[in-house]
Amino acid sequence: MAQQEHQAVRHVQYVNRSHSDTDSISLLLVDLIGHVRCFVAVAEERHFGRAAARLGMAQPPLSQRIQRLERELGVHLFERSSRQVTITRSGTLLLEDARALLARAEALLVGAARIRDGRSGLLRAAVPSDLAGETVAAILAELQHGHPGLELELHELSTAEQLARLASHDLDAGLIHHPCDVTGLDLGPVLRRELGVLLPRDSAPATHDEVPLPALTGYGLVLFPRADAPALYDDLLTTCARNGYTPDVVRHGQGDSFVRGLILSARAVTFIPQDRAPALDSPDSAVVWRPLAGAPLAWRYSVAWPHGRKDAAASAFADATPRALHSTAGVTAEPSPRPLHLRPASEFSL
Repeated sequence: MAQQEHQAVRHVQYVNRSHSDTDSISLLLVDLIGHVRCFVAVAEERHFGRAAARLGMAQPPLSQRIQRLERELGVHLFERSSRQVTITRSGTLLLEDARALLARAEALLVGAARIRDGRSGLLRAAVPSDLAGETVAAILAELQHGHPGLELELHELSTAEQLARLASHDLDAGLIHHPCDVTGLDLGPVLRRELGVLLPRDSAPATHDEVPLPALTGYGLVLFPRADAPALYDDLLTTCARNGYTPDVVRHGQGDSFVRGLILSARAVTFIPQDRAPALDSPDSAVVWRPLAGAPLAWRYSVAWPHGRKDAAASAFADATPRALHSTAGVTAEPSPRPLHLRPASEFSL
């Protein structure tokens, strides 16, 4: 008999499905936890006055909550007399489940607070392939130190790939190159990373302490594939042409060893920031890095995220990434940013 009663009580599952009025829905979805908390307090204190004091509320509203819960569940929870409150058999059978529900609700609130504050949760972020390993490590260290519970899913993606994933909400934040189409995105500050030239050590331009762009005339140029960042690709070639250098041929490559091979065998150069030079340039290396006279070329970045969707985790990435770039890559804030949006009549910003 007790087992049948237990099964009948559990079948209720805090839902009286015969009720379809608005008050019932409100109780089930909004106020259930508060009502259950009252039930547990009365069951443990065996006294409405003490339970009300424990909950920080007056006794009449507490009695009303218990009565409302009993009506909604269709179960009599307490026997009341002028001297004492006694929990019923049905109430005893529900008490264990009620305590478990409160524990799960508390865990839910704690978890939600951690996610809201950026201390836990999943962040899907991306950076371009031109970052040095030290910079990637610094980003990870910044996030781990400030947000140890945050799970970071970090991808190495081109700007074009990042823009596509940000648009489809498959990415929460990314570090993108400018210029590009930033429609539908919110942006962090624009950051500038100066570029120098990597060229054969025995070449004439390598004799300069700072290489003027016109001195590279007659040399081919190794660039990333245009599909990775079309506007940036065109912008870089336009800047070179306006400053006196039009490459004989443009070759495409990204891996350090492959690029180094092209420089040595194809009479070519490439543009990279100084913090990337040690991977290719060493005292006994056949290639050498030099700054460009007048600093005409630079990568420009911003952390980007879908418009209106900057949660605590994305904010953590937006804060950590510039700090990591500043400390490892010599990145500076762009003093007066050039246009970020594409011009209607052109594929790139001029």
